[in-house]
Amino acid sequence: MITSKTISSGIIRALLTLVLGALVLFFFYQIQSVIIYLVVSFIFTMIGNPILDFFKRRLKFNHLFATITTLFIFILIIFGFIMMFIPLILSQGQNLSLLNTAEIEKNIIELANQISVFLESHQIDSSQILKEANISSKINFNIIPNFLNAILGTISSFVVGLASVLFITFFFLKDRLMFLLGVKKLIPNSHEFQILNSLEKINHLLSRYFIGLLLQLFIVFLLYFIVLVIFGIPDAIVIAFLCAVLNIIPYIGPLIASVLAAILTMISNLGGDFQSDILPTTIYVLIGFWIVQIIDNNLSQPIIFSKSVSSHPLEIFLVILIAGFLFGILGMIVAVPLYTIIKVIGKEFFPENKIIQSLTKDL
Repeated sequence: MITSKTISSGIIRALLTLVLGALVLFFFYQIQSVIIYLVVSFIFTMIGNPILDFFKRRLKFNHLFATITTLFIFILIIFGFIMMFIPLILSQGQNLSLLNTAEIEKNIIELANQISVFLESHQIDSSQILKEANISSKINFNIIPNFLNAILGTISSFVVGLASVLFITFFFLKDRLMFLLGVKKLIPNSHEFQILNSLEKINHLLSRYFIGLLLQLFIVFLLYFIVLVIFGIPDAIVIAFLCAVLNIIPYIGPLIASVLAAILTMISNLGGDFQSDILPTTIYVLIGFWIVQIIDNNLSQPIIFSKSVSSHPLEIFLVILIAGFLFGILGMIVAVPLYTIIKVIGKEFFPENKIIQSLTKDL
């Protein structure tokens, strides 16, 4: 028999549960930076595990020395990326400073005027539209140096974050067996085999995935760089790197990379004539980027990803598409790793399910 006392105690328990859940969420929100550090460190660990094993098995390093060497490789790669951007920052720092805001405005207006002349030569009356819109007066060119100052203001936070990630990654690599034993003590004995086997498979597949991702980005970077060098675009390495990193975002990233490449190409050729120099060069660069994306989408990306996570290319495409519709760009980025984890867990705990059998036959 349900009494008022039972109802009131149930309501109190529900309220306490809600309050406790809210406090936990608030706690996680307050330590979101630490969570990000842990996630990035976990990704670095997934990438570093095969490298560490190579040093131990092939070169006969002891575990500690192999861990230090692996971390040193990460530091060299990160340092190389940073050093790659220093020449660009030094060369463009003067132009982006507050003192040269007028010069930036002058260059952009000059480009807009050249576009207007080009359109008018093709019987498109754009001058009146541009005058009525008065775009130059509506654009706040101070946003450029302000944005630069904001970036400079985050450098100290980035350094702290990077140091924290490398520190955590070191212990993830060094003490991975200890962490595995700790997890083993926490899991129930009835599911110990399935959970440990799942963790081993997830570690193996995600390591292959992240290495495959780095390989795919390197191929795209190299092809972008070749296109930019062919057409004589300044700072080709930096532009190619930025556009290649955008390929982490499936399908949308390459489109953003094409727009970025077009803008930087036009800016780098501001001294030339729009119709005979700027426009043709920009079109050629865009065509080159689209060819690279065709090669990446139809050759390197499907082969690398399908091999690394043992999934069919169409399967990966549908997973990324669904995740994009449900969770946006972030969902597209994490879709493949999460889907791989779900597949591994499904195969270990529900091996008799026909759907899971069909999806995990290659695992």
